[in-house]
Amino acid sequence: MEAGLYIHIPYCKKKCNYCDFYSCGGCDIVPQEYVDAVVREIGSHRGLKCKTVYFGGGTPSLLTANQVKQILAVADIMPGAEITLEANPDTLTQEKLDGYYAAGVNRLSIGVQTVYDKSLQVLGRIHSAEKAGQAFDMARAAGFVNISGDVMLGLDNYSVEEMKDTIDFLIDHGAVHISAYLLKVEEGTPFYTNRPENLATEEELADYYLACCEYMAEKGFIQYEISNFCHEGYHSRHNSIYWQLDNYLGIGPSAHSCMDGKRFYYERNVDAFIKGCQPVADGEVDADDYIMLSLRLKTGLDINTLKEKWWLEIDSRTMKKLEIYRRQGVLTIENNCISLTPAGFLAENVIASDIMSGVE
Repeated sequence: MEAGLYIHIPYCKKKCNYCDFYSCGGCDIVPQEYVDAVVREIGSHRGLKCKTVYFGGGTPSLLTANQVKQILAVADIMPGAEITLEANPDTLTQEKLDGYYAAGVNRLSIGVQTVYDKSLQVLGRIHSAEKAGQAFDMARAAGFVNISGDVMLGLDNYSVEEMKDTIDFLIDHGAVHISAYLLKVEEGTPFYTNRPENLATEEELADYYLACCEYMAEKGFIQYEISNFCHEGYHSRHNSIYWQLDNYLGIGPSAHSCMDGKRFYYERNVDAFIKGCQPVADGEVDADDYIMLSLRLKTGLDINTLKEKWWLEIDSRTMKKLEIYRRQGVLTIENNCISLTPAGFLAENVIASDIMSGVE
């Protein structure tokens, strides 16, 4: 079976103040026993052909090049596969990047967030803007062309200028893909218990998002998903598997999978994973999944697919509501596809809920 392979690396030097992903702070390395457990789990899925591989975290760039090589060696990777590794600028060296590239990694996702050092400190990031620039320069020197950078919008005392400066920085340093996220304060994070005083309001977040979409277009980047922009041909093939409900296998504590329409996940416990705990069943893919994920994509929701695959049609009352949305400029309806505009992406949950409640 062909699928995307996700590998979770739940170790960080320091947990960021906004992060609610499963990871352990205070780590300078990835223990070899964890890598051995990952190799064991991948090896248990015989017949899996990997069309993409994605090292996420946590901080995957705490892995040594030899550990990455060891993990990739056990996977049956298809020719031309996209192999991505997320990286924190503070953990990168030229030697490490050279090693990643030699091991087969061909795409980097570098977590920059902002190039204002004061904002980085508030976020709890361990790198500086200078370190971020060095990371991009070293990555290009190692041979990487497919490089993505993360931008976070709506930080403490945020401004459109900070957003533009960060985007310009990424473009100037060779990013061909940019992911832009709105800061969300999640329960269980340091920001939840000690919220910065001047975070953007909901209305301001909407303004920053629309300004970001407009600025990215001005810079020649194509928006292909609610939070992702790229040059032609540089969309994230791995993440697109999630949004298109294709097969993917997640390895590691908290990692989720979807194989043959069935969902399962590993519990959020690194010790249990190392000891060999089994994944937990998590239901099956349904039409609601298709509606929600399709609307995240610029290509949108295909009404014909909804009918042919899920045996559902959007009722007349809901179609009238969608027509109102169309006149308001939040979506388009062309060739039986419902596609959201940037303004519509801000209301994606509401629009998706309307459609889900209006199919029969």
